[in-house]
Amino acid sequence: MEYFDGDEKKIVIQKPSLIYPIIKRTFDIVMSLLALLCLSPVFLGVWMMNTICRSNRGPLFYRQTRVGLNGKKFGMYKFQSMVVNAEEKLYQDKKLYAKYVANNYKLKPEDDPRVTCIGRVLRKSSIDEIPQFINILKGHMSLVGPRPVIEAELKEYDQDKLLSVKPGAMGLWQASGRSHIGYPERAQIEMRYIDQACMLFDIKIIIGNFISVFKGKGAY
Repeated sequence: MEYFDGDEKKIVIQKPSLIYPIIKRTFDIVMSLLALLCLSPVFLGVWMMNTICRSNRGPLFYRQTRVGLNGKKFGMYKFQSMVVNAEEKLYQDKKLYAKYVANNYKLKPEDDPRVTCIGRVLRKSSIDEIPQFINILKGHMSLVGPRPVIEAELKEYDQDKLLSVKPGAMGLWQASGRSHIGYPERAQIEMRYIDQACMLFDIKIIIGNFISVFKGKGAY
């Protein structure tokens, strides 16, 4: 929030109300339960494809360790979109890992030999992210918040500030362009959300995320 005092422009960060965390958690629980119920056919469909496609055989879910509230680590769920032991293969291939770090801790599909044929579809459509509603229900994540990061990415942020809130399945970074926006701009965007967090801003971000998913903007 901005205001002017004579000729001097001052910026005041509006803190969320005390009731905001209660409303936010209630909203998270209700929406994640509804999403898991409504999207249950998707879970069945992905399981069937995972069983049929030989290159995709493995666990239905992939759990990657991310850093959450107060630095507590948790396993973030995704539908399996890579070959088994994909993370170990990434760390063992020094050239591939260097490209991964240089590209903001991501690899483009055409540069990532670990992604399966079904996985490309799941990632492009963001269907692979649906299991994160389980993380939201369990309290590891919120529906809206800064994107959960791996430990190596923490150096890009003001760590105390980032870890003072729950990470989110949807965030201002995704609504702004996702993988098209790298560091340090990504960190600045995430910090801006923390400064301005409120339910109205959360709803705007949710709408922005749906628009990004519909357009396939920055998804890989």
